[in-house]
Amino acid sequence: MKVKNLRPLDVLDLRRIGYCPPWFSDIMIPTSYNLEQAIINWIEQNLKSRFYIDTVLGIIDGKTSKVLKIAFEDPKELSFFTLACPHLKYK
Repeated sequence: MKVKNLRPLDVLDLRRIGYCPPWFSDIMIPTSYNLEQAIINWIEQNLKSRFYIDTVLGIIDGKTSKVLKIAFEDPKELSFFTLACPHLKYK
């Protein structure tokens, strides 16, 4: 078995956290079918720090609806995510 990019947070299962601390940088995007799992897979393969992702109630375009809140501990990773994630192109 070949292991690539072994990271301490992955080994300890501490990368994805269940709450969003106030110091995390976040973005909210409209939800669609199976988008959450695709984004989680992309984050786990391409980024390194801790992150939060969940469906929450938010306001987009002046309307209240369910949105996907994605937050990162490192603000640089949020910038990279918004520029490089292919799942955000079609939103």
